[in-house]
Amino acid sequence: MEHTILVVEDEQGIREAIGIYMKNQGYNVILAANGKEGLEKIETNDIHLAIVDIMMPVMDGISMVMEARKHHDFPILFLSAKSEDIDKITGLNIGADDYITKPFQSMELVARVRSHLRRYEQILNLKKKLSTRKRLWFIFVNYVKKSRPTLKSLFILRLYGGRAIKWRIYNEKEKYFFNNTMCFMHH
Repeated sequence: MEHTILVVEDEQGIREAIGIYMKNQGYNVILAANGKEGLEKIETNDIHLAIVDIMMPVMDGISMVMEARKHHDFPILFLSAKSEDIDKITGLNIGADDYITKPFQSMELVARVRSHLRRYEQILNLKKKLSTRKRLWFIFVNYVKKSRPTLKSLFILRLYGGRAIKWRIYNEKEKYFFNNTMCFMHH
């Protein structure tokens, strides 16, 4: 999977340097100079991680992250000159996943980005698996609900932890047995 990183930083030199670090690691990079521009980039691109400065003109990083968190759950790293504990705690409490103070080591930033993207990808894969299970569940529950009562369909679920892990449909009149691996016809 090719990841896209949004860098939101008002200082052009820092913004471009971070962009170069990330491009050298094989990431697609989108640059923004303030929080408002960052939100516009989020709405028009598929962002996998954002690196956001806190103190910026037009819209600061805190406001941007609070707005972004209303609709997006990708990792957000604050990168700021504010190094007091209360600033870090505030940043993490409003929705950032990490907080790095300036000046920063480029290799540490790259390592943190890689770590957050690895976890984010695992979450996306889990969501995809759960989404598939929900669709299967919906299809087969609808099948049973829509089957005519005269067919005497039998729907059996083995449950584990409240989730369906195996299903079977047996239709006595048509003499078939259908489960989650294949369909067996009975004569």
